Amino acid sequence: MLPQPTRRNVLHGLAAGVGVIAFDPLTRSWVTGTTAPKDGSGGPFAHVPSLDGTLLTDPASLAADADDFGHIVHRSPGAVLRPGSVADIVTMVRFCNAHGIRIAARGQGHGTNGQAQVDGGLVIETTPLNSIGPVCAGPAGTGTVTVGAGAVWSAVVHATLAQGLTPPVFTDYLELSVGGTLSVGGLGGQSHLYGAQVDNVTELQVVTGAGDLVTCSPSRRADLFQAVLAGLGQCAVIVSATLRLVTAPTSVRHFLLPYTDLATFVDDQRRLAADNRFAYVEGEVAPDADGAFTGYVLEAVAYGPPAGPEPDDAALLAGLRYDRSGAVTAETLGYFDFLDRLAGGVAALEQAGLWSWAHPWLNLLLPGDRVAGLARTLLDQLAGQQVGPGGVVLLYPLTGARLHAPLLRTPDDPVPYLLAVLWTLDPADPDAIAARTAANHEAYELVRAAGGTQYPVGTIPMTPDDWRAQYGRTWPTFTTAKHRYDPHNLLAPGQNVFPA
Repeated sequence: MLPQPTRRNVLHGLAAGVGVIAFDPLTRSWVTGTTAPKDGSGGPFAHVPSLDGTLLTDPASLAADADDFGHIVHRSPGAVLRPGSVADIVTMVRFCNAHGIRIAARGQGHGTNGQAQVDGGLVIETTPLNSIGPVCAGPAGTGTVTVGAGAVWSAVVHATLAQGLTPPVFTDYLELSVGGTLSVGGLGGQSHLYGAQVDNVTELQVVTGAGDLVTCSPSRRADLFQAVLAGLGQCAVIVSATLRLVTAPTSVRHFLLPYTDLATFVDDQRRLAADNRFAYVEGEVAPDADGAFTGYVLEAVAYGPPAGPEPDDAALLAGLRYDRSGAVTAETLGYFDFLDRLAGGVAALEQAGLWSWAHPWLNLLLPGDRVAGLARTLLDQLAGQQVGPGGVVLLYPLTGARLHAPLLRTPDDPVPYLLAVLWTLDPADPDAIAARTAANHEAYELVRAAGGTQYPVGTIPMTPDDWRAQYGRTWPTFTTAKHRYDPHNLLAPGQNVFPA
């Protein structure tokens, strides 16, 4: 009978190839893996310290973390850490510093271009760090909650809704980890009103690249706090975050409004970003019968009580120039039903085997004063091409004054726009995937020349020089933080921001 797991309770094999019996906090069960031989011949992970969790080197675990949602890039790590505690991450980051081993933190593995992969190094799976603390109520229907980096946003909002509160901003897909989205920014339809998810964090606990466990905030180690939020994992591994909360509605009024003219579509979106009549504003571009991307649907959501007044359709739609002869949708949904509206479609894609297709996504941030012309050029380049099953083209506004994280690089414009082409391509056609990846970089170059940037969740091959241009005036500060907090340049090599 195996004892219950306790601190430093990992039973190591004594010879090459002998299995490890350890308690896996991810599955809450005892598992068998493999460990390096103790004679030092087992590569860089020989003589690892004792851990609360599990260090895996078996082929199946390595293969799983050599893949991601993109299913394009594959780099096999040397070991995978499933931590049983934050102390495990500190221990292994210090071990990697002592042995020159590179490190990648992985949440739900939703990167599309190998961002959370590392060749021969250590992958730290943050999924076991999924705690959700008690909600701390604040004044006037606000509050905070501290959650582990591995918690997914669907679980966070379930917990906060029990207290009538909600995080202000969500990405459209809720099954992403908190640590993952905070590492890139976290944009969504509420960003015109509340900024990005990184703009709604009050405190972080991180393990720096040097192996130090540090708590940081806007008033405490502010340089580290700013270097971690939207910092692509370059300076530290997020282990927990304290999130700002606001009053949650019980229901929402959801509109889908058709447009036939791109300039009118983006102008109406800009109007909604400015007057705040809707809490959520996004938009989709669809192809017509000839394959030209000339159909536009504005998606807007107004929150009902207690977060807002009872929605009034006439007031909400006043002045909007949508096509009244087209298919207009206006419906009332439960708040969580609205947030989780993609769940059914994702389940269908998974059941059909399409979730495992390649996803060479393109995510660009366009300057608002040039959005119609740039978007038209990019959309014309897509004419006749199928974005694939479950694929979609999104175009929607942000509000520059709401975006405060220095490393979330957006155009210098009051109302920048996100253009996202979420491709789903058959993995049996690698030439098409390679061509799409190359075309993504060409699109990025076009947008960058016009004053735009990329939102770094997609499949755009980037050189260190590309990143230097992306970060612009923040590059010197970012570089200083990298040298200070990851002095051996071990963290997040898959991003290719700082060359080895």
